Formats: sequence, structure tokens, C-alpha cells
Amino acid sequence: MQRERWLPSPKELRLSEGEVHVWRASLDGDGPALVRFWATLTGDERERARRFYFERDRRRFVTARGMMRELLGRYLGRQPAQIRFTYNEYGKPALSGEDGGELRFNASHSHVAALYAFALGIEVGVDVEQLRDDFASLDVAERFFSKTEVQVLGSLPAHLRTQGFFNCWTRKEAYIKALGEGLSHPLDRFTVSLAPGEPARLISTDADPPEAGEWSIVDLQPFQGYAAALAVKGTDPELRYWDWRSEH
Repeated sequence: MQRERWLPSPKELRLSEGEVHVWRASLDGDGPALVRFWATLTGDERERARRFYFERDRRRFVTARGMMRELLGRYLGRQPAQIRFTYNEYGKPALSGEDGGELRFNASHSHVAALYAFALGIEVGVDVEQLRDDFASLDVAERFFSKTEVQVLGSLPAHLRTQGFFNCWTRKEAYIKALGEGLSHPLDRFTVSLAPGEPARLISTDADPPEAGEWSIVDLQPFQGYAAALAVKGTDPELRYWDWRSEH
């Protein structure tokens, strides 16, 4: 399967019906960018940033949130600081008031990597995770994965299990984030593909009637040492991949 091409961010940002824009970014920003991002945050967001114990985590949170605001501002033609959010009962953000409408978005970050997805009228979810051998165990899989996923993971050669584990984890997280139900939707109640080299897909769900065929799961490789996935409600989405540039 052909890998995605991450292109420099365009000067004029346009999102058309049926398109999904995926952005990758590094959260190790410089001082001037951090000051700019901080200025766009609300009081609640700044308070969340102050709760982080480590300075690096505060900086990454501010950078991730500031980037999301700047991207939303570009799509909406508004100043980043003017963007306002509402949250559903599971914590999924949406645009509020006059910022609402058809624009859908989702974000994820892990360590220094961040992903963002945007679409018009299409539910989207993204997840990115740093590969960690110490977390990718069969014990953890048995707690969260479906029986089929645990069996497939256990059948993989040892050197492929970490990648397979995080393929599964990110695809499942992206799907429930697109649903907007968070961890209230048990991870073991649906099944995704996970074997390295196998196409990403939602195999089965517990929905009645089954809805696996109504979703697209896309494997992403934004950075070396990370696994990532995109979930889109619908089939054959037209994907665009953008690489964040600090000049924006």
C-alpha cells in the first residue's frame, strides 16, 4: 500500500466536501512560537497547562492546543483566540456558537508528535502513540482488546508484536474518538486489523445492525517510532496530508 505524502502546508487552506485533511506536527517548538500560542489560549486552557508538573509537558500542551487553534482559525477565517469549544458528555470537543457548522475536527498527541484531522460534515478521529515495548504486552491486550485481536497479536513473531499492539491501539482509539463516546465504548466490543503489513480496517462492531462497512480506518506513519491511525465515517475518503510549518 502506498504511503501518505506529507506536503508543506499550503498558503491558502481550503477544505472541500468529501475531503479529510490530516496534519502532522512536532511539539518541540521554539520560544517565540510558544509565546504566540499561549496568547491564544483561554483562561481554562492556561489553567490546564499550569497543572502539568514538568515544564516540557506544559510546553507541549500549549503548543498542541495553540496549533489546533491556529489551524481552526485558518479553516474558519477567524483569529485563533476567538475560537470557542463545547464538549459532549464524553469530553469530545466541537466548535461552539457562530464557529459551529459543518467543520469537524479531532486531535491527538504523544511525546513530541501531534496529529490533527479536519473534515466537513464527516466524523473523524485520530490517534498517535509512541512505540513502547514496556507497554505492548499480551497482559495489557487481554484487558482491552477483543479475543480475536489478542489471538492475532499472540500469533505474531516477537519482533512484530510492539508494532502490532500499537496498530491495534491507535486504530481503536481513533474509531471511538470519531464516535465521540470516549472510553464509555469498551475497546473489546469491536475488532480491528493489527498485523503489520495488513490493510487497516474495522473488522466488526457490536452495533445492530453492523456498521463496520460504514467506516474507513487509515494507517498513518507521521514519524519514525510512532504508530498512528485515522478513522473516518464513510468509505473512500479523499485524503490530504499536510506538514506543519512554523511560519504559519
